[in-house]
Amino acid sequence: MATEKKRPPGRWKPGQSGNPAGRPQGKGDVAKLRADIADRVPQLLGQLFTQAMAGDVGAARLLLERSIAPLKAIEAPQALHLPDGTLTEQGRAVLGAVAAGELAPGQGAALLGAIGTLARVTEVDELTRRIEKLEAEHGNT
Repeated sequence: MATEKKRPPGRWKPGQSGNPAGRPQGKGDVAKLRADIADRVPQLLGQLFTQAMAGDVGAARLLLERSIAPLKAIEAPQALHLPDGTLTEQGRAVLGAVAAGELAPGQGAALLGAIGTLARVTEVDELTRRIEKLEAEHGNT
């Protein structure tokens, strides 16, 4: 029978506050500052907009960065014909296409990652097939 571990005097139980009558949340200096700012957001945005329209590049940049999501670079899809052969031959074809400038390096890396994943899946399938064959020949133990 397990005995319950006793806590030394003065220790709190898990989840119990050491000062339950302490300062309530939202009453500190930071909370007051945030509330003051929140009350003035429309005025602040209006002033920032006015400054941006008057040519203040910093104000314009701040407005744009906070209101429009940044654009992400994308690579155009590129057709690539891989040889019907081993995964190694296909990987070499991808590297050759990158080296020849026919395929962007990011696309080549993604394709090589996909070929690597396919190799692992193929390996698992092959091992499963071998195990099933051995179990069929020698019986399940």
